This record gives sequence, structure tokens and C-alpha cells, in this order.
Amino acid sequence: MFKLVKQNSGVGKVWLVGAGPGDADLLTIKALRAIQSADIILYDRLVSEDIRSLFPSNTPAFYVGKTMGNHCIPQDKLNELLVEKAQKGFNICRLKGGDPFVFGRGAEEMLVLRNSNIEVEVVPGVTAGIGAVAYAGIPVTHRGLSQACTFVTGHAEKEFNIDWQSLASLKSTLVFYMGLNKLPTITEQLLKHGLDANTPAALIENGCRNEQRVFTGKITDLEAMAKQNELQTPTLIVVGQVVELAESLQWYGTLTTEDSQWKQLSA
Repeated sequence: MFKLVKQNSGVGKVWLVGAGPGDADLLTIKALRAIQSADIILYDRLVSEDIRSLFPSNTPAFYVGKTMGNHCIPQDKLNELLVEKAQKGFNICRLKGGDPFVFGRGAEEMLVLRNSNIEVEVVPGVTAGIGAVAYAGIPVTHRGLSQACTFVTGHAEKEFNIDWQSLASLKSTLVFYMGLNKLPTITEQLLKHGLDANTPAALIENGCRNEQRVFTGKITDLEAMAKQNELQTPTLIVVGQVVELAESLQWYGTLTTEDSQWKQLSA
């Protein structure tokens, strides 16, 4: 699959690029330049179809994504592949959903590359805990409601090791990534360690995409909402008083003048 031939000599460069949470318009200019400049694109599962449509037609692009229990390519083999192709002179765009340094294993890949004396540039992206939550009309902080926000991964390869007591007592916004399969544990542990059962909470499926769905209620409602609506990954879990603002601040999917405004700006 990767039998490519590079004509020029020398070592290539790797861009670790954050593709954001799904909306192609949220790509940074630097991210788009990296996509357009690369000899090879290696992309993850959460890189949306809208973003993949921006890949140059003459640039080989390969899927290297992972789902729970199904890794297209193991991480250590992917690390080796990045090193091998860069050493052969290929410039590689390693494209990740969200931000490469937020639950994206970007640091692991960068360490391997740097240890092999390969030039690496990190291109930050909009992480889902900011982008998807904003598209749901939920501010992660709001004066009088929340002065802090904590991002937590709901995925663990071995042990789900979290200080639940600290999380439950923070009185701030909690955003769980990749937590749908751990939803019963998340709600049970937060309640067990003192979180008020009336705390507002939300589930955001496919945030920042055309198929985005948002469900809000109390933390005790989350499991039932997920089952009733047959939610699938990627789904974010948001817990905190700021969820109360979702209905008042809903904006995504309600805009009527967006297209005309863009036309005026580009005229």
C-alpha cells in the first residue's frame, strides 16, 4: 500500500496537524498549507469527509485510524512508518482529528520522530472540547456558572484511573472525550463521589458536522438519552451548570444569512 518512490534525496519533514472537530472551515491556514504541501497524507478516523475532500487529488492519502478493538495499524507500526517514509525523503502530513496534543498521541509520535532526527512541526487544531461544545451552544466557562473547564479522556487501554473525588468537587465544567462506552461508569462515579444528581449535562454526537445531535438534561438522564437515541461515537459528554445555557445559545443550524455574508466577504 505504501510502495511510493521519492526522486529527491534527503530526509523529509513531518507535520502533526490538527484537523479540528469536523467542520472544514475550522481548519487553520497552516493546516491547509500542510495538507497541500505534503507528499503523503496519513489521516485518522475522526478526520471528516468535508476535510478529506480538500486533499489534493494527486497526493496519496492513507487511512490509519483506530476504533475500540480495531486498529487499522498498531501505534508502534505507525511510528515506524512515519520514520521510514520521512527518512526516504517524503514530506508527511499526519492529520489528526481535533488537536494532535489533546488525546491525540501526537507527543508520542513526535518523540519517536525527534529521536530519529526527523524534523517535526506541530500544527494545533480546534479540539472538540472547545469546538463541538461551542457548536452545541454551550460555553465551557461563564461568569457566575463556571470559572474552569477540565478535559478528561473516557478511554483507557488498561485501567480507567481517574480521581473521581476531585472531579466531582471541582464545581466547574467537565468534558469527557471518548466516553460513550464508559458512560455508566462516569455517571455512577461522579454521583458516588458527591456530584449533585441535578447537575445539568449534555451529550454531543458528531459535533461540528452536518449530522450533529445534541441532547441535554440532568446527569442522571444521560444513560437513558444515549440508549433511546442510539448515540454512536464520536460523542462528547459535558457536565456542569453551563449546559443550562444550551437552549438560549443554540445557533448552529439556525443561521440564515451565512451564505450571503461569505459571498459578500469574498467578492
